[in-house]
Amino acid sequence: MSFSQNKIDINAVFNTAKHSIAISQELTYTNTSNKVLDTIYLNDWSHSYSSKTTPLAERFADEFKTTFHFAKNEDRGFTAITSINQNNTPVFFERLDIKHPDVIKVALNQPLKPNNSYTLQLKYIVQIPNNKFTRYGVTDNGDYNLRFWYITPAIFDGEWQYYSNKDLDDLYLPVSSINLTVSYPNNFTALTDLETKSAVTRDTIITTEFTGNERLSSKFSLVKNNDYKTIQTDFFNIQSNIDTEDLKPEEVAIATDKVTQFITEHLGDYPHDKMLLTWIDYKKDPIYGLNLLPDFIRPFEDTFQYELKILKTALRSYLENTLHVNPRKDYWLIDGIQIYYLMKYVETYYPDQKILGKLANIWGVRAFHASDLNFNDQYPFLYMHMARTNLDQPLTMTKDSLLKFNKNISSKYKAAVGLNYLDDYIGNNLIDSKLSDFVKTNKFKPINSATFKKLINSNTNKDTKWFFDDYLTTNTKIDYRIKKVKKKKDSLEISIKNLRDNNMPIALFTLKNDSVTSKQWINGFKGTKSIVIPNSDPDVLALNYDNVVPEFNQRNNFKKLNGFFLTNKPLQFRLFKDIEDPNYSQVFFMPEFEYNFYDGLSPGLKLYNKTLLTKRLNYKLSPKFGVKSKQLVGSASVSYSARPEDSDNFRTRYGLSGNYYNYAPNLSYTSFTPFIDFTFRDHKNLRDNKREFLTFRYVNINREVDPTGEFETIGQPKYAVFNGRYGINDRNLKESQYWNIDLQFAENFGKLSTTLEFRNLNEKNKQFNVRIFTGLFLYNKTYQESDFFSFALDRPTDYLFDYDYLGRSEEQGLLSQQLIIAEGGFKSKLPQPFANQWITTLNTSTTLWRYIMVYGDAGIIKNQNFHPKFVYDSGIRLNLVEDYFELYLPIYSNLGWEIGQPNYDQKIRFIVTLSPKTLLGLFTRRWY
Repeated sequence: MSFSQNKIDINAVFNTAKHSIAISQELTYTNTSNKVLDTIYLNDWSHSYSSKTTPLAERFADEFKTTFHFAKNEDRGFTAITSINQNNTPVFFERLDIKHPDVIKVALNQPLKPNNSYTLQLKYIVQIPNNKFTRYGVTDNGDYNLRFWYITPAIFDGEWQYYSNKDLDDLYLPVSSINLTVSYPNNFTALTDLETKSAVTRDTIITTEFTGNERLSSKFSLVKNNDYKTIQTDFFNIQSNIDTEDLKPEEVAIATDKVTQFITEHLGDYPHDKMLLTWIDYKKDPIYGLNLLPDFIRPFEDTFQYELKILKTALRSYLENTLHVNPRKDYWLIDGIQIYYLMKYVETYYPDQKILGKLANIWGVRAFHASDLNFNDQYPFLYMHMARTNLDQPLTMTKDSLLKFNKNISSKYKAAVGLNYLDDYIGNNLIDSKLSDFVKTNKFKPINSATFKKLINSNTNKDTKWFFDDYLTTNTKIDYRIKKVKKKKDSLEISIKNLRDNNMPIALFTLKNDSVTSKQWINGFKGTKSIVIPNSDPDVLALNYDNVVPEFNQRNNFKKLNGFFLTNKPLQFRLFKDIEDPNYSQVFFMPEFEYNFYDGLSPGLKLYNKTLLTKRLNYKLSPKFGVKSKQLVGSASVSYSARPEDSDNFRTRYGLSGNYYNYAPNLSYTSFTPFIDFTFRDHKNLRDNKREFLTFRYVNINREVDPTGEFETIGQPKYAVFNGRYGINDRNLKESQYWNIDLQFAENFGKLSTTLEFRNLNEKNKQFNVRIFTGLFLYNKTYQESDFFSFALDRPTDYLFDYDYLGRSEEQGLLSQQLIIAEGGFKSKLPQPFANQWITTLNTSTTLWRYIMVYGDAGIIKNQNFHPKFVYDSGIRLNLVEDYFELYLPIYSNLGWEIGQPNYDQKIRFIVTLSPKTLLGLFTRRWY
């Protein structure tokens, strides 16, 4: 079939005053299947911006991106279709369904037989969205950067391949010839990767015709100030506005020519004269690490930075415009080839480049193991970051099912590292050469993972089933260890154990005086396997010594054949957290600062073993000195985390923790808590934010009693509480739900409570919150002594020391006004703030305007020997950063009109979170 049989002819007139495009279009598509089609489908991704309920909007909400939901209606885009005709006769069409509003279903007037074509005439208007959502659209200064902006045919290859826009840049398009005629004001410049055929100016309007054959996609921009530079090379031309890192024009030209030569040598001639690379391309797929550094920190040479930016962006553009794969299903092919050749480029031209660049040579920094790592070591490291946390996903999973971190980083790196792993295993640079052949011989042909598998298997006798059936299609980890070694006269019998359930190969090395003396690949096996090698009197046996295999745990890969067994991994102390060095047992230490009102600022030292990659066994010892209390305080903990694979039991953690701080002026407390907790999440759908948790702990508290009697210790000074808790947490941007049930048993009391929270953000940007708390004493022998263990209406006593009170025993002053929404959840301080029998409260709030909300609480509290009492309060809530920084201004309650009462400033309550880990959750929830 000739690809030119698929044609897209577009006449587009830009209305820059209304940010819209009037389009007349003719679309011709050939049925290459053996089926007769009477209904066809069209992609209309411009309409994915049309409401807050489209799949695109839902994905934004899943990742807690608020920009789209709170945007003005005029900032969102849509498509208004005037007509669709077949051979100048109207056809019936409709939006497919609520799940695919950006897919159009068309009933053809005449059925389309195999190898025949249909031709449709379309007229429609595209309202261009603001670029703040996906970087495509109209900018604040009135420029237009567009992609997937016109209607295109969906592909039918035996079944329809259509899906909705989810900001993944993965529209699956047929190879087509494109003819684009664009009319726009003469103060703009039109830019596209198509070829310019003609340009005519009439009055203040320019009409330009662009054309291109064998196209898979095209980008288009209208800009007022043209900051694009065209660099002509001996291979293909690049037109780009990517930052040149302040390089001179001649340096840019040399670097660009170097990049285009590398691409051409490995992937073949680029089939088009020009490649358009935009700042959007790079921002959407940056060199991670480089993109996070401010301009004044330049650990890499400007030339190196520019080459890698251009190379990575150009590789993606090259592959997307030549390989006809389904980018939502077989994205790993393009991602893997792109990163593989990015690694190959650094290996070829910058073999000594370190991951920290010039920073690796700075005193202090060079002490870190991270300074020893080469630039390409980042790829297995960042993949392993997700593998260690059990958040990696199969490469054959659809792209829209991936976590953001996997989609942007980890899965790309896993694909490239896997190709390198396969290449080293097969040998003779087979993968390197066949990848090149794969791209060169399959330009514009429909291909998929099976095509690549067939090519590799036809060129090697080695078993590659492990790569295609395990590495690609599962998230099975790789982990081998040397179990034991027997020395014989002229040989070594080595017992190797596979700690995982797979058949992936591993390499065995022998070392003498820190130099490799042999390497051999061992085919994958399950369980334990014994092999015999010649005894060349090595010092060390090592698995995966060159780190080619992306192995889960490299700390168990070494076996010293001489010396005491404890010297197998000597102890190493390091300042600050570092990248794991498998050759040592590492202990890290760093300064740490905490604050509470009674200890004051508490500087100290934290000793711990946690590296940048998650470990199963973690310990922490954190002694500090309270400047105000003039006491040694601090905490210690040890825990072990099991993360079962292919299970909704995401993590099981066992541990012990202890604390020693002051809870009142010159009065200390000690806590000791053994615990076990279970976390559950849907392992088949990691994008689902729903979590379940089950926790059991035994909290032991010993509080110091003031010997002078000046400060009375409320409640028992020494007690122990068994606490069991089960809960479900499903937090999303538009709708959040939380529920838990809490059970406590102690010598003198038993309690049962439950909390239900619900939050809804509606289409009018109004938020509604409701929280219900109910608590009941099963038995209570303490109520006559104090309310220390009672349910609190507005400020829990926190006898389990769970909450981050800045001044937990304060009854007056600013710190006493700190609010933690727990138990009763009231904001006003009422005369009867505790319940020693049972309590039921309702907390609500709703939006007045933006972050200003009105709140209301109501409840019933029951104390022993008293009738139930109805309580209520209300006021204004300033929701500055929800759950992290909020202000509550009481207005009316059981106390009357509080706003007119004396000392009103002392009635205002605040929520503040100082924990860096908690604040970091605001950002990490978008990625994990």
